Amino acid sequence: MTTDAATIGTAHNEEVEHPDTVAIQTFGFWLYLMSDLIIFATLFATFAVLGRNYANGPTGKELFDLPYLLGETLFLLFSSVTYGLVMLAVHDGKKKWVLIGLAVTFLLGLGFVSMEINEFHGLIAEGHGPDRSAFLSSFFTLVGTHGTHVTFGLIWMAVIIGQVAIKGLTSPVQSRLMRLSMFWHFLDIIWIGIFSIVYLLGVM
Repeated sequence: MTTDAATIGTAHNEEVEHPDTVAIQTFGFWLYLMSDLIIFATLFATFAVLGRNYANGPTGKELFDLPYLLGETLFLLFSSVTYGLVMLAVHDGKKKWVLIGLAVTFLLGLGFVSMEINEFHGLIAEGHGPDRSAFLSSFFTLVGTHGTHVTFGLIWMAVIIGQVAIKGLTSPVQSRLMRLSMFWHFLDIIWIGIFSIVYLLGVM
């Protein structure tokens, strides 16, 4: 009885000392997203303060092309839809459709980043770089930070595609797909804020 009690006690201690790895990783990733949210909140606040300081330079109404930006936005919104379909395929264990969905999501995300780079290149080529005014400095910082996050998300997605292709839908791979889903949808929400506050209000 003493031995059994000791064994049960040891097993209990091990269970307490070694919690579920996936739960820990998910919680840790939530903490990361919250810290990222603070960064973006700070950048939004900075833009709110500096976004009307044009220094006799161009305003958002003069610079922003809403139809172009709407197309850019649709790329990112549809990429969130396709990633949602990826997670449904993961739940059903359909590896082929997971890979197809990830590939489509990657291409949509790449289209978004390419359009943003083209927008930045056009502005800088016309002499409207981040050093032109406080408005453009805060604009490039906020939008560029989001674009950098999307770029890192695409790199992460490319790695995940390789892991799914080689390892299949193992439990660790599914956990990584879930965390990438959280990250990707988070960026989608941030972009909706950017499009509404920076671009739509900027042309009014």
